[in-house]
Amino acid sequence: MDISSDGRGLGGSTAPAPAEKGRARLKPLAGLVPYIRRYTGRAIAALIALTVAALTTLLVPVALRRMIDFGFSDKAVQLIDSYFAVMIAVVAVLAVSSALRYYLVTTLGERIVADLRNDVFAHVTRLSMDFFDSARSGELISRLTADTTQIKSAVGASVSIALRNLVLFLGGAVMMVVTSPRLSLFVLVAIPVIVLPLVGFGRAVRKRGRAAQDTLAEASGYANELIGAVRVLQAFTNEALASLRFKAAVEEAYDAARGATKARGILTAVTIFLVFASVVMVLWIGAQDVLAQRMTPGTLGQFVLYAVFAAGGLGELSQVWGEIAQASGAAERLFELLNIKSKITAPPQPVKLPVPGRGAVTFRDVRFSYPARPLAGVLDGLSFSVKPGEKLAVVGPSGAGKSTIFHLILRFYDPQTGTVSFDGVDVTQADPADLRSRIALVPQDPVVFATTVRENIRFGKTDASDEEIARAAEAASAAEFIARLPQGYDTQLGERGITLSGGQRQRIAIARAILREAPLLLLDEATSSLDAESETLVQQALERLMASRTSIVIAHRLATVQSCDRILVVDRGKIVEEGTHAALTASGGLYARLAKLQFEQA
Repeated sequence: MDISSDGRGLGGSTAPAPAEKGRARLKPLAGLVPYIRRYTGRAIAALIALTVAALTTLLVPVALRRMIDFGFSDKAVQLIDSYFAVMIAVVAVLAVSSALRYYLVTTLGERIVADLRNDVFAHVTRLSMDFFDSARSGELISRLTADTTQIKSAVGASVSIALRNLVLFLGGAVMMVVTSPRLSLFVLVAIPVIVLPLVGFGRAVRKRGRAAQDTLAEASGYANELIGAVRVLQAFTNEALASLRFKAAVEEAYDAARGATKARGILTAVTIFLVFASVVMVLWIGAQDVLAQRMTPGTLGQFVLYAVFAAGGLGELSQVWGEIAQASGAAERLFELLNIKSKITAPPQPVKLPVPGRGAVTFRDVRFSYPARPLAGVLDGLSFSVKPGEKLAVVGPSGAGKSTIFHLILRFYDPQTGTVSFDGVDVTQADPADLRSRIALVPQDPVVFATTVRENIRFGKTDASDEEIARAAEAASAAEFIARLPQGYDTQLGERGITLSGGQRQRIAIARAILREAPLLLLDEATSSLDAESETLVQQALERLMASRTSIVIAHRLATVQSCDRILVVDRGKIVEEGTHAALTASGGLYARLAKLQFEQA
């Protein structure tokens, strides 16, 4: 299933066939078994408490039968007193075991869901970029929140209730047979009539529950997208349109949830009617046996209580079955995520990169198309090398493939043909984490997290000291504006760094890259958001930074690449020119035309 519920596979996986989707399967819940095994002791203790609570409940009808059959004469007073004393003890055991069951099962459910959330989040963060090219972040968040909450409800409560009522049903059924085999026969005949609707409606509940979760995820994804772009939304005065579209998505989710609830309601009504109608019929037959003296009144009372326990247990199962079926659909969605395999992984025996790193990069006849657009070639036989310590600029028109070069160096994707090497090692043979640890990136759109300035810069080197962070900020010409913030380095920057200007966000990103101290520096329009004064300061800092490491610079503003050792001009995925700024300007080619346009406008 696709997270947008349009039938396409999530991240490219294939949607299940309609017949398979319609099956009432609890198989997805089996994926929780490894999580339960982590806490086997707690799970066993919960089962013991649950069993004790159910068994003590089953002792009540025996005492009732004896009291009825012995009567309430003066001779039976002492016997009745002893029975009631025993009942108090039974009730105490029932209360303690029920409390233990509630605590153990609830905390077990919370623990399992916490582990599941952690595993899903960790797995998603390690998936390759082709997955995120088609996935929507809001829908992923919905799976991490709404779906896991649904599972928590089932594991922490519904499963416990289901097991307890299953024990009551089975125990009551066994004691019914022991008490009166003849009456039990009538009940056993009625069981298939009760169970078949339970199974049939359970299928509908699970299908509708899955649909409700999918539509809710789609609505959440749409809301997440709009809230993230609220300034653009208001600038174009599209609040009403957005509200209408979100309302439509919410209404669709409501209709799906209402359908699931309707199916559960019908399931509950049908099951309860069949269950208690069968009890009434059996009670009528038992009354005839008492009148014919084939059974004592106490035995009939005991049988009826066991029948009520069994019927009540089955009726409760019909109610929680729908919740468990919904949890199964939620688990299916989560395990779909966990089962997606990243296309970018470390080989079984990765080749070690040289120590210390030098930052040499080589492209050999690289051809590449993005997985989402396989027919749209981006790089077409690209070949070039970057020597250790060299400053290389990559320029060209938009869509020429410049940023794709960075994506392949970082091994966000693998080329269809050709090889990309780092320090003489094919990047597909290296551990991606080892490779990326040797690269510092300053992206075109700087990312600032909703935390402090200090933690944002420390993102480049998680064990950096406060002194190292301050030096990196100074080198990036960020120290001055940081000092003017209300709490300095401890100032909270808000989501996406919304409280900073574009230039300030860029300098935070540059400070983060400086702190990383990697042998290869990738600068993607690193000064594009800076004013003239800040650009001069940052350019000086970058010059000092690039002097000691290999650097590859992508730039539209050609003034920022004039000092580079070599410039590659890329157009339509190919290198069309190569040389220094002076040589390329004199050649009269594409670079010269771009330079003329920019410098004349300046």
